[in-house]
Amino acid sequence: MFAKIRAVSSYLPEIVEKNLNIVDERFNKKLGVVERHIASDDESASDLAFMAAENLFAEYEIDRNETDFILLCTQQPDYLMPNTAPYIQHKLGISKNVGTMDISLGCSGYVYGLAVAKGLIETGLSKKILFITSSLYTRYANKKDRVVRPIFGDGATATWIEGVDEDKESIRAFVFGSDGSRYDKLYIPVGGSRNMPRNNPEVFEYDENHNGRTNYDARMDGMAITYFTFREVPPLVDAVLDAAKISRADLDYCIFHQANKFMLDYVQKKSKLENVPYYNDITHTGNLVSGSVPYAIEQIITSVDVKNLHNVLLTGFGVGLSWAGCIVDLSGVLQKVGENG
Repeated sequence: MFAKIRAVSSYLPEIVEKNLNIVDERFNKKLGVVERHIASDDESASDLAFMAAENLFAEYEIDRNETDFILLCTQQPDYLMPNTAPYIQHKLGISKNVGTMDISLGCSGYVYGLAVAKGLIETGLSKKILFITSSLYTRYANKKDRVVRPIFGDGATATWIEGVDEDKESIRAFVFGSDGSRYDKLYIPVGGSRNMPRNNPEVFEYDENHNGRTNYDARMDGMAITYFTFREVPPLVDAVLDAAKISRADLDYCIFHQANKFMLDYVQKKSKLENVPYYNDITHTGNLVSGSVPYAIEQIITSVDVKNLHNVLLTGFGVGLSWAGCIVDLSGVLQKVGENG
């Protein structure tokens, strides 16, 4: 049995925040973000995850009771403890005879999650997995921070992964990387076990560029993250292609973590992928972190003939610092109910 992606759906919160209210038009054009969806004050990671899963079950007429494992990738769980995936099982009304697990990863999380799902299925521990991403980065992006706030949007995705009886792998050629020495290039100083809130009063401050944030908010060294991406992603592409034993000419599509337009334009050129279909669009969503790759997959499979998507390169890179890539076959993705084709 080999793991195979069969369906992808998403959910974006109703509230929309325009970027022109935060940064100028020139910067917006560079980012490629016009607007982003923002979770309301009473929406949590499990709420967004629940909606994405419900959309998946409805749009593909999937029987939720066939789920035997739930994976949730989020860095904004409902509570520090317990983990959130079991609560999603409860909210969805799925049998208690399922495994549940949170994955605390950001931008590379979808690729890592696919590796976990593949391992569960191909070792015979699971047959049908509900893999959810849920991101609420705006909850920790101060409204006075023009570095972090304009980039990130909130949203959730749900991916249905099944074990199939086929003669070749559909999810393969994984490559991983980490550089924990640069953890502070995108992080939240207070909130974990190292700096407990009760020992660290909230303090608001402006930096030298007049960006305001507290020690409870996300802070990002944008230049360092950009250089990291330019340094690590092109070799990652080469490594995945080598692992898959294919060339750039064999690729049917490239779906990279949707960080921002400028960064992806450069990476496409640096990775010599100008002649390969390449997704680069966060106009109305912003950076959805671990949800950016599956959201892009959903947009692509509803607009092209999936029968031709045999070699799709996926990469994720960012917070951690962490990166990962793989090749997936999307030719077996199901058709949404009511769609022609």
